[in-house]
Amino acid sequence: MAAAEVEYESVLCVKPDVNVYRIPPRASNRGYRASDWKLDHPDWTGRLRITSKGKTAYIKLEDKVSGELFAQAPIDQYPGIAVETVTDSSRYFVIRIQDGTGRSAFIGIGFTDRGDAFDFNVSLQDHFKWVKQESEISKESQEADTRPKLDLGFKEGQTIKLSIGNMTKKGGPPKPRVAGSGGLSLLPPPPGGKITAPPVPPPSSTPISNHVTPPPVLKSSNVSSADILLDLDSAASVSKAPAPSAVPATTDLWGDFSTAASTVSSQAPQQSNWVQF
Repeated sequence: MAAAEVEYESVLCVKPDVNVYRIPPRASNRGYRASDWKLDHPDWTGRLRITSKGKTAYIKLEDKVSGELFAQAPIDQYPGIAVETVTDSSRYFVIRIQDGTGRSAFIGIGFTDRGDAFDFNVSLQDHFKWVKQESEISKESQEADTRPKLDLGFKEGQTIKLSIGNMTKKGGPPKPRVAGSGGLSLLPPPPGGKITAPPVPPPSSTPISNHVTPPPVLKSSNVSSADILLDLDSAASVSKAPAPSAVPATTDLWGDFSTAASTVSSQAPQQSNWVQF
């Protein structure tokens, strides 16, 4: 058998000075007024201590020296009938005290310092705020227990198919390499791409103007390089001049060259027969 839960008593607030007043019965529903009490002559003076046990708070009036209990007021809710404020002051309250036999009475209490009255009020508010939160949490947990639970497990023979995107197929083209920090990477060329050379233009059939056809090279070993150069010069002059008549085969091809050489030699008898280019 499980052991019963043990509730511990906690101290919420302690005030060393509190005045207790015997108050007249309330004549109407307009509330209590502290001005109707004998504020200068309290009926008892002592220490006030607020404790809690479970959800119930207790206001205990004790002797300052011995700690003997003078009166006790159990509080089930706040604000409520167990603790009421007066209509004409924030330092005075009316509490309902009870003895062990179940008898109850209403007495007035008051604090000299307004800050003590504020702490007394806040301590009770914080306790019952916690009680409200605990009640809501307990209610939600009970409702969750009564709800049917969802069965999210796989049944026997049940399978599931996952479709994951951005996956490279086996044998597909490789992904481009991403450049790292400080590096440069170029994307690969498209698959199947070829680099073609520029087309070569076809040879033109139009003859080039002023084209000089060099004379055929003589295979004779007796022809010197100077003779070949003179022959090129003669071919160039012939291409620019109008076409002459046919030269007889017996005409000397080097007659003009001999004439030019004799003319130069007559003008400069000391020079050699070679023409300098």
